[in-house]
Amino acid sequence: MTKEAQPLSPITDAKSLRSAREIAYAEFREHQSVTKLTKQLSKLSDQLLMSLWSSCDLNNEATLVAVGGFGRGALFPFSDIDILILLPDNKKLIEEVLSSKIEKFVAHCWDTGLEIGSSVRTVAECISEAEQDITVRTSLLEARLIGGKKILFTDFAKTFEGSLDPKTFFQAKLAEQIQRHYKYQDTPYSLEPNCKESPGGLRDLQVIAWVSKAALLGNTFKDLHQAGLLTKRELTELNRNQRFLETLRANLHLLAGRRQDVLAFDLQAPLAKVMGVTEESNRLASEAIMRRYYWAAKAVAQLNDVLLQNIEALLFPQESKTTRPIPGEGNEFFIERQGVLDITDPQLYQKHPEQILRTFLAFAQTANVKSLSATIFRALYNARQTMDSKWRADPVNRALFIELLKQPEGVSRAFHLMNRTSVLGRYLPAFRKIVGQMQHDLFHVYTVDQHILMVLRNIRRFMVVEHTHEFPFCSSLIAHFEKPWLLVIAALFHDIAKGRGGDHSVLGKADTRKFAREHGIDKVDTELLVWLVSEHLNMSQVAQKQDITDPDVIKAFAKKVGDERHLTALYLLTVADVRGTSPKVWNAWKGKLLEDLYRATLRVLGGAKPDASSELAQHQEESRIKLRLYGIEDSSYEQLWKQLDVAFFLRQDAGDIAWLTRHLFNKVDSETPIVRVRLSPIGEGLQIAVYVKDQEDLFARICAYFERHGFSIWDARIHTTRHGYALDTFQISGSNLVDEGGSYRDLIQLVEYELTEALQSRNALPNPSMGRLSRQSRSFPIQARVHIAPDERGQYYSLSLSASDRTGLLYAISRVLAKHQVSLHTARINTLGERIEDVLLLDAANLSKNPKLQIQLETELLEVLGT
Repeated sequence: MTKEAQPLSPITDAKSLRSAREIAYAEFREHQSVTKLTKQLSKLSDQLLMSLWSSCDLNNEATLVAVGGFGRGALFPFSDIDILILLPDNKKLIEEVLSSKIEKFVAHCWDTGLEIGSSVRTVAECISEAEQDITVRTSLLEARLIGGKKILFTDFAKTFEGSLDPKTFFQAKLAEQIQRHYKYQDTPYSLEPNCKESPGGLRDLQVIAWVSKAALLGNTFKDLHQAGLLTKRELTELNRNQRFLETLRANLHLLAGRRQDVLAFDLQAPLAKVMGVTEESNRLASEAIMRRYYWAAKAVAQLNDVLLQNIEALLFPQESKTTRPIPGEGNEFFIERQGVLDITDPQLYQKHPEQILRTFLAFAQTANVKSLSATIFRALYNARQTMDSKWRADPVNRALFIELLKQPEGVSRAFHLMNRTSVLGRYLPAFRKIVGQMQHDLFHVYTVDQHILMVLRNIRRFMVVEHTHEFPFCSSLIAHFEKPWLLVIAALFHDIAKGRGGDHSVLGKADTRKFAREHGIDKVDTELLVWLVSEHLNMSQVAQKQDITDPDVIKAFAKKVGDERHLTALYLLTVADVRGTSPKVWNAWKGKLLEDLYRATLRVLGGAKPDASSELAQHQEESRIKLRLYGIEDSSYEQLWKQLDVAFFLRQDAGDIAWLTRHLFNKVDSETPIVRVRLSPIGEGLQIAVYVKDQEDLFARICAYFERHGFSIWDARIHTTRHGYALDTFQISGSNLVDEGGSYRDLIQLVEYELTEALQSRNALPNPSMGRLSRQSRSFPIQARVHIAPDERGQYYSLSLSASDRTGLLYAISRVLAKHQVSLHTARINTLGERIEDVLLLDAANLSKNPKLQIQLETELLEVLGT
């Protein structure tokens, strides 16, 4: 056993403090004793603070108090040192003597490297502030005397304790926790969680300690155990997980060299190394430590719920006694207690294991219950060994699971709780394997299990009347879909085979088929489920990477889906899946592409021939109808339409054709650029049209303008008329101007004016201001890929690009094309989180004549993508 490291000399200045801290850090790195470290750091800070306090002659006139985390005596390496300077209620003394001394003291603190957060108040001011602000009240709850006038601190402690209402405090902290959890999407399973603030983090443990102390139930978890609020097992769990999370946080601070509570990608591998975590069975060390974190956070979140419920029952005894039975056959063991589902017998699951799944069915069936009781959480933990293969194979349990899937309400909440209590993983062993499984594609922002539950939630929201305004088309489709609960199963299994090595879409088919067979799902529905799991990525890839205005693309996709039922199921699953990856990935343009693909495919499945001439006639007729509403006669735009080929009419919606025609029909041979902008019909961003005599660097010039203003391009449709004019349309979003508080409507006239000026200018193209890679992209670099190949007809070359996203990338690509006089036909811009997957269709004229140019283009584009 090593001796506790002692400071080399008294802590009186910055140098001695720095030296003593380094000794403490070195010992922690060797032994990972976080409790010892945080106490040492608190003591060192206490010593220096008292030295400075005494040097300013404040000992007999004011009181120095530690508050917040520093008040607990648990200081992390780069945490703030929060202090309160208590003043006597003597205004004259404060103004004439203490003010200057306190200013000197605070200045000395900063000069010696103590990053303090200070407040200066009288006792009365403390009480007044605490009554108005729950944060101040919480900070003062942990007040600890460092030095100075003790009688002043005694007066404060007594007055504060008398003013603190435990019930009000509990309700305020509970509301604050709910808001904090909401900020982090109510999940600990993000790929870069905050180990302090996220659900299941250290803050959840601190909330328990705060409300316990306010209710005079004790200052430690051991006190709660002695008061009968914690079992011995729960006490062990709390202490172990608190130690793990605190060790994690201390190491994060030291690795980053600053206050760092987010488990950022670039710190996960170093963190695993310093904590002695190594690779485990095909799992990277960074994945292994994150898996441990998720399991710890899961346990903390559950114990937080248990303890807060128990403390609430003590604070509000009358309310906790009010119960009512849960209606419904088979629910005789369940009651509702103040919005929480409870059981009548703590040993229920030991006696009747089939009641485990019925718990979640009863939860889903009871509209006004919001959570499970502490008794249920405990009983489920104690029954974990009961949930074995025999329990999984019980026909009663299988029937209950299917019945739960079919419930009209409460399904996603029930599955969330099943995962939180580990029941879902025990019932579906394949699901247990992906709990806490990381996804290093920078596309998903959740672990695999959380992503699956998000997709399940999205499917369920399509079915709920209150949410039909979010995706009305999806809600309409699912309302007429036979057996919509099958889509919930598809959501549950679509990614269940991730992390096993190999194609998860293929591996997941076996799990899905096994589940369907064991649960008595008929052959037709089984084949639908297996097909959905196998093909769940297909529709998104076709919509975003292929030209869905091409009849051959639609014909091939229609052949793949086969019938309307498979098409509708795949469409609904795809929308739910893309939305469940990351808030950044889904946008209105992707929604439009998927809906357009669905509708076009449905027409083919309904017997319509994917014929270009019929599509052309339909688009033109619909456009004429819209133009007549504006009083524009058919003959007025005859000259314009003669310059537009079939491809233009097939690739544009009737609404877009009418909009462009309305602004261009009398400017067919315009000598000056025409730029028109409107709010995008898809409901987000702007649609921009550019009509100008074609020029080699046109696309690059337009991209340069978009880059300068921070616009993101979702879609670009490039068209050259028969008489040599470029007619290009763009869907764009985002802007530095919007970020500064403006709106898209405010930008319309500005963009029309500035982009016209940019197109008239013949200045040399500016150098691209290539932004830096994001922190996530640097941690998980994507291999830049460029592929150029001719299409089947030899009319165009397809340029596929894959790389980490960064500001100015599309402009840099367009400059390379302009340099080699390669014309762009269309662009499919696809941003997936931190990655781009763009497909550009290039004119074959120069490329087909010069094979060396293809190699040159690939080489230069790879340089741009990898810069």
